Amino acid sequence: MVRICDIYDVIDRAAPFASALSFDNSGLLVGDQTTEVTRALVALDITPAVVEEAASINANLIISHHPVIFEPLKSLNSRSVPYLLAKRGIAALCCHTNLDISPVCGVNVALASRLGLKAIRQEDVFGEDCVLFSGELEAPLELDAFASLVRERLQAPAVQLVSGGKPVKKVFLCSGAGGDFINFAACRGADAYVTGEMKHHQMLEAKASGVTCVAAGHYETEIVFAEFLAAYLKKRLPGAAFLLSKTGAVHQWVTA
Repeated sequence: MVRICDIYDVIDRAAPFASALSFDNSGLLVGDQTTEVTRALVALDITPAVVEEAASINANLIISHHPVIFEPLKSLNSRSVPYLLAKRGIAALCCHTNLDISPVCGVNVALASRLGLKAIRQEDVFGEDCVLFSGELEAPLELDAFASLVRERLQAPAVQLVSGGKPVKKVFLCSGAGGDFINFAACRGADAYVTGEMKHHQMLEAKASGVTCVAAGHYETEIVFAEFLAAYLKKRLPGAAFLLSKTGAVHQWVTA
């Protein structure tokens, strides 16, 4: 028998919930720890469509990266996701920044591995709510080839490229919305920086820093965690099935 508390404990040992950044709300946000789980659905976000997907496969737990409750709730209506979870009897275990920074089965480790980086490590940035990892390509790549590598490995329809003007070997990365951290990467000798999304002023900073930046999509840089975490949990908790959500991103890329 596998209970939610057993799943929580396995994740907590690899990505301690207490290590989540100060603004975060990670943990068991809906449901009870003693609930038995035979099927769990792993998803980036818990949307109404994901709740229905979980219900359709008789999964009574959703493990997500983004918290389903982030700000204090002041009301609930029948369309809100926490309401739908409670109505369906589905628990929500949300592993956000504690999973971002985990060196064991974390989002950024999964991203770096997907890109084929070696010597992956977490960078220390003291006094900042900053998530920054680094790694190295086996051989230097020209800029177009590096951008193509990121796009293909993440199955992104398109990427945004800010040219640093030199071949890429040392790569820094932060999945999701990591545009604020380009200068931390630059001062540590990055050739390139990979993240999900960057604002215009952050791209200007990237250009001034001389670091090549590739923004490959918030969803695309973070969904890689699901397969990584599901495999980690399956190995340690064979009594439950950990299934990957088939519900995709809420947005669409229009390329033509």
